[in-house]
Amino acid sequence: MATEDHSNRPDHPAPLLPEWADPAVPEGRLDAQGVSRRGLLGRAGLFGAGFLGASALGSVVAGATPAAAAESTGRHGDEGPASKYVYLVGDHHVHTVYSHDAKYGFAQSAAQGRQFGLDWIVFTEHANFGHANAGGAQREHEEIVKARKENPRVLIFQGLEWYVPAAEHATVMVAPGANEVELLRRFELTFDAKLNRFDVGAVGAPATAANEAKAVEAIRWLGQRKREGFVDDVLVLANHPSRLGIVSPHELRAWHDADPSIFLGFEGAPGSQGNADPAWVAYREGTSGPGTFQRGEYQNAPSAQSWPHYPIESYRTHGGFDWMTATVGGMWDALLAEGRLWSVTSNSDNHRTIFDTHADGQYPAGKGFDDLGSKPLPVDTGVPQPGSDFWPGQFSRTHVGVERFGYRDVMSGMRAGRVWVDHGQLLDGLDVWAVADNGNTEPVTLGGRLKLPAGRSATLYIRVTTASRPNYHGVVPALAHVDVIAGTVTGKARDADAWRAPDTRVIKRIDVAGRTGTYTLRVPLPRQHQSSYIRLRGSDGNRHGVGPFGAAIDPAGPVRHPDNDGDPWRDIWFYSNPIFLDVKGSQRDD
Repeated sequence: MATEDHSNRPDHPAPLLPEWADPAVPEGRLDAQGVSRRGLLGRAGLFGAGFLGASALGSVVAGATPAAAAESTGRHGDEGPASKYVYLVGDHHVHTVYSHDAKYGFAQSAAQGRQFGLDWIVFTEHANFGHANAGGAQREHEEIVKARKENPRVLIFQGLEWYVPAAEHATVMVAPGANEVELLRRFELTFDAKLNRFDVGAVGAPATAANEAKAVEAIRWLGQRKREGFVDDVLVLANHPSRLGIVSPHELRAWHDADPSIFLGFEGAPGSQGNADPAWVAYREGTSGPGTFQRGEYQNAPSAQSWPHYPIESYRTHGGFDWMTATVGGMWDALLAEGRLWSVTSNSDNHRTIFDTHADGQYPAGKGFDDLGSKPLPVDTGVPQPGSDFWPGQFSRTHVGVERFGYRDVMSGMRAGRVWVDHGQLLDGLDVWAVADNGNTEPVTLGGRLKLPAGRSATLYIRVTTASRPNYHGVVPALAHVDVIAGTVTGKARDADAWRAPDTRVIKRIDVAGRTGTYTLRVPLPRQHQSSYIRLRGSDGNRHGVGPFGAAIDPAGPVRHPDNDGDPWRDIWFYSNPIFLDVKGSQRDD
């Protein structure tokens, strides 16, 4: 394992705590959400200088102990176990002028992420000829280091958006270190479908066995680089998986099987969430004529490259979320029903922000992206330019549970599955624990596995902290309901292309309309005789309908919006990662 402490390297400056977590910052300087988040940090027993740890670039250092830990359980009151983690807000899918199709400079993008409350951000430039061969990756790294110095309270990662052979795109996310740039360059030069001309068209590659095997080889290669200490850590997550229908169920399973410590899951919600905002649609139609627009730019139809067995509704978002995540009993649940820890995230995929007035800069005469490895900085025209995205943190957020503020701590939290996501700043906080009744086992939180003897009951504690201030649309979001979704763990699927989990359903819908502040929902889980999992979702209650498999499965789930009428701010949801209940003696007995 790599153990070098890079915090004192001049090219890897050690970060500072975010203002809401810094005891040196008076509470009076914080907005309402900052005060709320500081309260969550205090309840977890983590408020103080120790939250930064001895090396924010590393994991918890040898000999260090967390500032607080969940209490060993027997019985808990109505509030449930003490909090152990604080959730950092981030985005693992952001582009700049080092991507051929984006337009913002690093300084502008990083500053926007900081302004919109991000604690961590991953810049994921498209693998491309100029990026790999014209010095783009190295110059990008110089910008990363500069951005880290200018934004010391934000953890800024360098990453890559990989054109996956035979499939879509994926985030490759690397911990800071001496070899972060070299890893990304070697990776794209060896495994990127576009750069190596595996691809047909703009995305992916022919769905041949050889190309599918190349994607598996790539994930294994990253795992080996981590194990040998070439980099401190590296993670992969699939992006916008249903957008074109070209990611088959068996590919998803193969990527996870290749190395589940490296490949963690997929975007539960894509970027481009402003694409069908009615005000933006009206402006575009007034300037460039009519069009058809959907949230996430999910306005496609099956093609010759698409896996042929996805239903047509999979090519649209539902409540802004990808069909694989939004469908109760669908693809995400089919993976969880195998007992796989499969995470979902939510990101901006920022290329071009709606209503932003910056236009692309002009290349020098006779030069282009492949010559320079980057684009010129944009020019402010004063007139809104084409776009479909929000700024990082402005609408989409991925929350990761940590005990320390540091790069590898974020990555460890993601690997452990301590993740929940929301749109529109729906919640300030979410803390979820499962506890065995009348037992002495430790409680487990998101991503964890609660070991239970057959016949033992359990209790789920859901601690909600509602929005404390207006969101970036000027409205205080109001959570209307919390849905508890449960499914049976049946073991590895016999058919690698199965995408249904027929035993999964909404088992409880809790009306929380009008409730504010921090409160705890207590959900009894009756005697367990078979391994299962629990996950959560909730929304503002503005738009929902019966799920695709009927009211007995999902009585009021997210729905697709009409063309050109997808106001993202009026249809906001949160989703949590699962907690597994592993019953001894059941089909899945770890």
